[in-house]
Amino acid sequence: MEPVVAPTNEEEVEAWSGVLFDRWVQFRDVVAVQINPFSQEAYRLCEPAPGERVLDIGCGLGETTVQLGELVGPEGAVVGIDAGERFIELARSEAPERGATNVSYEVGDIQVADLGNGFNLAFSRFGTMFCTNPVAALRNVRESLVPGGRLCMIVWRRKLDNEWLHRGELVAERHLERPEETDEPTCGPGPFSMANADTTTDVLKHAGYERISAHRYDRDYRLGDDLDQAIEPVMAIGPAGELIRLAKDDAERLRDTLEAELREAYADCARDDGVYAPASVWIFTAVNPF
Repeated sequence: MEPVVAPTNEEEVEAWSGVLFDRWVQFRDVVAVQINPFSQEAYRLCEPAPGERVLDIGCGLGETTVQLGELVGPEGAVVGIDAGERFIELARSEAPERGATNVSYEVGDIQVADLGNGFNLAFSRFGTMFCTNPVAALRNVRESLVPGGRLCMIVWRRKLDNEWLHRGELVAERHLERPEETDEPTCGPGPFSMANADTTTDVLKHAGYERISAHRYDRDYRLGDDLDQAIEPVMAIGPAGELIRLAKDDAERLRDTLEAELREAYADCARDDGVYAPASVWIFTAVNPF
C-alpha cells in the first residue's frame, strides 16, 4: 500500500504525525490501559476467529493490531494501517518484542489508500473519526472486505457522556478562544464526529453496509492517581488540549488559572484509588453485503 493522503485530510495527518504523536506517546501508559476495555468489549461483539484476515484501521501504536493477531492465531493475519508515519514506525519496531509474528503495518489514509482485499474483518478503535469524508473512507474499507465480511468500529459518544474530556473543555473555553487563523495543524473533524448514532448509521448505509448495529458501552475512565496527575492528559490531548495548544501564549499566561480550575472541575471525581470520570462509546458493527 502506498502512503497516500487525501488532500482534505492533510492537516489532521500533519497533526497526528507531529505534536499529537508526541503527546500520545507521552501519555501512552495511561491512555492505552484505559481504552483497552473498550477494545475487549468490541472483540466480544465482532468475534475475531482463528485463521481470519483482519484490517486494523487507525492502528496507532499497534496495541489492537497485536491483540487481534493473538485472537486470529498463527493461521490468521492482521494488517495495521495508520496515516501517521511515526506511529507506524514505532509499531513496527515494537512488534518483535511483543512476539507479533502474524502482524504487519502500513502507512496510509483509509480514505484513499489501496487497502488490498480479502479481509474477513475490519476493526477500528477510534480510528475512523478524523476523516473529512467518512463515507468515502468507510466505502473504501468495505471494498477491502470479502462478501459477508464484518466491520467493527469504536467511536466516542457525545461530549456530555464523556466527562473525562468534556469537563476540561468547558474550563478551557471559559478563558480561551479558538483563533480564527493558526499555523498549527488540527485534528480535523475531531473525536466526537461520530457521536450521533443516527448520523453514523446513515454514513454506514451510504458506504454500502448492511446489518448495522450500534452498541453503547459505558465505563469510568481513570485519569490518574491524583488530581495533579489527572489534569495533565486533559491539558495535552482532546478538545481542551487542542484549544490550549492553539491558544499558545494566551494559554501559557493562564496556565496557573487553568490548572487550578481543572483541579476544581474534577475534584468530585477523586477516589481513594485514583481520579475517575465517566466515558462512553458506540461500538458499531456492520456487514459487507454478499
